[in-house]
Amino acid sequence: MSSPVKYSEDFFKSLNALTGISIRKIQAYAKVNNPFNILEHPMVVDPNEKQLEKICKLNEFISSYSVLRMEEDQNRIKFSSPEDSGKYFQSLLGGMRDKERFMVAFLDNSNSIIETRTVSEGSVNMAVVHPRDILKIAIANDCIGLILSHNHPGGSTNPSKEDQALTQRIVDIFHPLNIKVLDHIIVGGSSYSSMAENGYLPNGSLNKAKYDPIVLNDDVKEQEPDYQMDEELEL
Repeated sequence: MSSPVKYSEDFFKSLNALTGISIRKIQAYAKVNNPFNILEHPMVVDPNEKQLEKICKLNEFISSYSVLRMEEDQNRIKFSSPEDSGKYFQSLLGGMRDKERFMVAFLDNSNSIIETRTVSEGSVNMAVVHPRDILKIAIANDCIGLILSHNHPGGSTNPSKEDQALTQRIVDIFHPLNIKVLDHIIVGGSSYSSMAENGYLPNGSLNKAKYDPIVLNDDVKEQEPDYQMDEELEL
C-alpha cells in the first residue's frame, strides 16, 4: 500500500477558506483519504448547512469552469500551416491602410492560440516594437511558440531587410528560452506573405539578446526588398 500524499499547510488553509470545514477536520480526513473526496462526497466530513452550501457552490463553479474550458478548447484557433496563420492575420490587418500595427500570436504546444496581442501601433509608415513587452506577455501565457505579424500600409508584402533584422532580434531573445518563433506574416491589403514559407525566417539566435526598442519604419521604399534600411534599426 502506497503512503498517503502529503499536503502543505497552505493547501489545508485554502480548502478551509473555500468550504468552511475546519482545518483540523480536513487534516484528520486527509491522513487516510484523498481530501478532494470532500468536494465530491461532502457528507464524509458531516458538514453543517452553511458548509454544505459552500461546497455545492464550489462544485458548481468547478463544473462550469470545466465546461467553459472544453468549449474554449474546441473553438480555439489552431495553426497547421503558413496559410492558416497568413489568412488569420490578413483578416486582422488587411484593412489597415492608415497606420502600421505589429501583432503577436502566443501559442501552446499544439500551435493553438492562447492569446493574440497588438504590441505596437504607430503611424502610416512607422511603429516602435518593445521586445520586453513581448517577453512579458509570452512568460505570462507560458507559451511554446510565437507568430509575428505586421502590416505594410503601402501594400507590399515583401519583407524588408528591417523586417528581417527585427525578426532576428526576436529570435535572439526567445530561442535560448526554447520558445520558437514559427513565422512572421507580412500583410499588405488583401495579400500576405510568410517569412517561413519564403525562406526568410532565422533558424536560430545569432547574437546576444537585446531588449531596447526597435523602430520599424516601412516607407514607400518597402517595394524594393533589397533597399538598405539596416541603419534605421535602433540597436
